[in-house]
Amino acid sequence: MASEPSAATSPSDSTNHGLRVVVVWLVLSAIATPLVAIYVGPLIPPGNATVQGQGQTFDNQVMTAFVTPILCLLAVFFAYGLIQFHVRRNEAILDGPPIRNDSQIQLLWIVITTVMVLFLAGFGTYELLQDGSGGGQGPNPIALPAHHQDAFQVQVIAQQWQFTYRYPSLGGLESNQLYLPANTTVALHVTSLDAIHSFWAYELGVKADANPGVDNVAYVETKGPTTFHVRCAELCGLWHPYMFNNGRVVDSAQFQAWASQQQRVYASIKPFMNKPESEGGAPYAKTYFPEPDRRAG
Repeated sequence: MASEPSAATSPSDSTNHGLRVVVVWLVLSAIATPLVAIYVGPLIPPGNATVQGQGQTFDNQVMTAFVTPILCLLAVFFAYGLIQFHVRRNEAILDGPPIRNDSQIQLLWIVITTVMVLFLAGFGTYELLQDGSGGGQGPNPIALPAHHQDAFQVQVIAQQWQFTYRYPSLGGLESNQLYLPANTTVALHVTSLDAIHSFWAYELGVKADANPGVDNVAYVETKGPTTFHVRCAELCGLWHPYMFNNGRVVDSAQFQAWASQQQRVYASIKPFMNKPESEGGAPYAKTYFPEPDRRAG
């Protein structure tokens, strides 16, 4: 009487696969991490048009360098598994030995993930407090750039579906295009007349919510002359996709020439605007309707 075939067993393997994976991972990470940080990180927006944008680009470099070893580990682990443990032709499919409740791996996982989270929390908090960070901080900002007392004041007024820019120090001048002087700290006072909008000056590294009745302050320090794009980043109605325009950072002389030209162009509507700060009016009106005694000009 023939005996029943014995159950197939896995062949013994003395190879230290874990050590192989770790060695390959360390070598790959040592090569890839500096290459990604140096050549890929600076290509991620928003760029270096402002101090805030430059800081965000640096953050991107740090984050890409931080995540590269993790991606390398995943790539090495899966590639090694596919190459080393795939079933070859005419070979029985066998389960490997189960791995459960390895206390060393569990402890290592807890330590590594805890260190990562704490580092990112500290790094992110520090970076958010630098130079105003380019985000709106409400009417009383706590993250102030070094020269915020001398900041050039601009009010950003959002409405369906356009942005208007008011310059209190220029006699209440208003424009539908944002012009800023180069190498200047600017305080952007963002508000809305109707729905909730979001002012996003992409290349400047500025993004601030525009809420009705709120003076949301965001700081930006411009560098050299450049052109940037402004978008509304909050769904605000039917024509939200068309709520965009371009702005410019120009040198001081060109900015003064532009301001003089705008004052001449809009002189006829000045009586219908709110009083400028120099005449005792509110520098950052939140409702932005003409006063009763000025409606008739």
